Order: sequence, then C-alpha cells, then structure tokens
Amino acid sequence: MRNNVSLHTLRLFLRVAETRSFSEASRTENVSQPALSRSIRMLEDQLRVRLFDRDTRNVALTDAGLMLQPIAERLISDYDAAFTDLAQSIAGERGHVTVGVLPSIAAGLLPGVLARFRDERPNVEVKVEDTLSDSLSELLQQRRIDFAIDIEPEADRRLAFQPLLSEEFVLVLRRGDPLDRPGPLPWGELKGQRFIDMAAASSVRRATETAFARADVTRRPLYECAYISTVGGLISAGLGVSALPASTLPMMGSTDVVTRPLINPTVSRTIGIVTLRSRSLSPSAEALVARLCDANWSDAATLNEVLQR
Repeated sequence: MRNNVSLHTLRLFLRVAETRSFSEASRTENVSQPALSRSIRMLEDQLRVRLFDRDTRNVALTDAGLMLQPIAERLISDYDAAFTDLAQSIAGERGHVTVGVLPSIAAGLLPGVLARFRDERPNVEVKVEDTLSDSLSELLQQRRIDFAIDIEPEADRRLAFQPLLSEEFVLVLRRGDPLDRPGPLPWGELKGQRFIDMAAASSVRRATETAFARADVTRRPLYECAYISTVGGLISAGLGVSALPASTLPMMGSTDVVTRPLINPTVSRTIGIVTLRSRSLSPSAEALVARLCDANWSDAATLNEVLQR
C-alpha cells in the first residue's frame, strides 16, 4: 500500500465524515463537489478500500472509514501543532535562550528586564549563566551561550558589541572609615590602604590594576575574592577598602558599606551585548536582545533605584 496520502485529502475526508454530506463539505472547504468526490475516490483507490457508503440521500462511514478517522485526526492535529510551534519560534514567541552574564549585572540590573521579557513572551525559556568575563568569552566561543552581557571586548573581528551601559568605579569602604568624607577621592589616596581585590579573572580586577598603574600607586592587596558579597563582608568587618563598578553594590548585602567617587583617573567600564559575527541568533534570542537594548540602562535614576535596594 502506498502511503503518500496528502494532508489536504485527509482534511477533505474528515470534513465529509463530520458533515455526512459531500455538498456541505465542498462548500465549507471551498472546493467544487466534483473535485471533492474525485479526491475521496483517489483516497479509496490508494487505500484499496471503500470509506463511505453513500446514495443520493445519505453518506455514512464504512468500518474502514471509522478506522481511518482517528488516524487522520491525529495526523492533522500533530501537523498543525508542529507548524504552530514553528511559526511561534520564527516569531520569537517560543524557544530557548542561554545568555552569559557578568554576576553583578545578573544580580542587579538583569532581573527586571527578564521579568518584563517573561511577561511579553511567556513561552520562551531563558537560562542565565552568570560567571566572570574570561569564562563568558570561552562559553561564547564554544557556542554554549547564545550571547554574553559583558565588558567591551578588545578588538576582535569575530565579535560584535552593542553597548548597553557605561558605569564608573567608586571607592567602597566601611561607614566611618578615615576615608569616609565628602567629595571625590583621587586614586592616589589609596596608597598604603589595605585593598580588597577581585579574582584575577575578573574584569573588575583588570580595571583597578590599570587605574593604580595610571595613578602610580602600588596597591596592597589583602584578600582576593571571587564574589562581591565576600568583598562586602570583609569591608564591613573593617578589613580594607575596594574599588568597584556601581552596578555591583546591590550584591554587597551590608548597610555598613558606603561609596565615594574616585578621580584622577576616572575609571569606567562599558557593558554590552557580545555576539559571534559568524552566528545568527535565533528569533527568541533576537527578541531578548531587543528587549535588553530597549531597557533604560543609561538612565541615572534607574541605577540609583537599583543602588538603594
């Protein structure tokens, strides 16, 4: 038996089975009655069985027709569901997105954007890989993430970068520390201070090392931490000071920590979306990128609201 029955023919068969009328089925399916009858006859020839008992007044399913009916319904339902899913995926309304994010952004600024994205596209599953900048680069090159929210990479023709946010580094210290006084402080005043560093693989570490070098200051690193919350705990205990981007402050978890602007030099970092030029994003990933780009990252009021949480 040849199994090249078309879905269109099965739809016509089901319409006749439902209406028990060739004329009514041809009307609702917008085909001529002779064309409908010919399609059913060809289907019966292909299956080598009669599907309808019919006379001038009545149409009824045969036993073979009754067996075919649920099969045809299942095939058409599966086909329609598959193409509905495909259409939603193409429209970015369904799918899976894996995004790599710097921990500070993942904890502070990203959740609000993801909440709005979930409301807009509830059928898109988003996985967040929060890790340091060096690891984000590896994950992106290995295609284990769709895109990264990271610092601006060094010139690399393989990568594309869309800036989202530029933020300055600030001095972070315990309330009441001798350096806790109004106004900005130059990096030079950190000379001789016990300094709490971030891990060597951190983009923050590289930025502070550059700032100390520009200020001609030899820092005295006391601890090297992988997590901002650890830095916050050490500062709260009076064990030192640190310099961090503004977006990291909500991760401190301490009310004893205060900040002061740092100048001479003024150090900032630009955070944005990093993608591989050779890789096309899925529609759902493109939709998330669009939502991220639409967010008001650069508004100081937005940052202040985050910092006051």
